[in-house]
Amino acid sequence: MSAKGEPKAAGWSSLLVDYAPLLVFFVAYKIAGVWIGTAVFVVAIIIALAWSLVRFGRVTPMTWISAVLIIGFGGLTLYLQDQRFIQMKPTIIYAGFAAFLFAGLLFGKPLLRYLFGPVFEGLSEEGWFKLSRNWALFFTFMAAFNEVLRANVSFDLWVTVKVWGATAMSVLFGLANVPMLMRHGLQLENAEEELPVPPPQ
Repeated sequence: MSAKGEPKAAGWSSLLVDYAPLLVFFVAYKIAGVWIGTAVFVVAIIIALAWSLVRFGRVTPMTWISAVLIIGFGGLTLYLQDQRFIQMKPTIIYAGFAAFLFAGLLFGKPLLRYLFGPVFEGLSEEGWFKLSRNWALFFTFMAAFNEVLRANVSFDLWVTVKVWGATAMSVLFGLANVPMLMRHGLQLENAEEELPVPPPQ
């Protein structure tokens, strides 16, 4: 494999770590229901963490946070036999990430730079501030969106929107930020190899 191809291969492996557990949960839920689906989700995220540590020698902070909450809220869902806990988990993650990014901006620190800095070399300070601001606003919207869904639709529809709708919205939002990133110093080849998209929640 060429040197140029290695980052793209790594990018695909990283996407597999982030998205495979969510897809496994969706399939298990559709086949066996919420309790089996949740148990499979917890096992799948543990396997994904182990794979990331073996394959890359690290796990991104966002993936660690998401995994800890999946395991915690998944465990509560199974222990209390209450599916509301697995539904609350995305709201807490989105709100937490939004608060984290807004706090950084308040103190003049675009915190996404510390997560994506090695990937987006050349991005200017203004670009990092705009990227952090944009994702903080997006996470705020997604937290509110999840709560509206949780209160107004069936669990089955919530799962479908969560897996397919929220994931698509995150990817499209990441793509929408690429032109702005390029105007602020990001090179096109970097934007093609890795998008500034957090793991699914």
